[in-house]
Amino acid sequence: MSMFTVTDSAKEQMIKLCEDNNTDAVHLSVKGGGCSGFKYEWGFATNEEINPADEVVDLGKAKFIVDAISVMYVAGTEIDFVREVFGSHFNISNPSAASSCGCGESFSV
Repeated sequence: MSMFTVTDSAKEQMIKLCEDNNTDAVHLSVKGGGCSGFKYEWGFATNEEINPADEVVDLGKAKFIVDAISVMYVAGTEIDFVREVFGSHFNISNPSAASSCGCGESFSV
């Protein structure tokens, strides 16, 4: 069982991003910084770059990974992809976040 919930909309977008960028996985990590103390950082990874300690969600044609250090900050998180008129984005519903910034990309624990 995965430590994360990835909605169908998010899975479709991650697979599309991997195909468009000729890579194997979408990577989410947590770094210090942002206006609330921690910030989400998105990127890509190839199968060779995936660390055995990383949390990996197999999406079929792609993977979603969270590095081992970041897992403790985002365990139980739901990742959704929201399509809106003026822009689309990944929405992170993190139960570990005590507060978050209006931008949605930073949080505190």
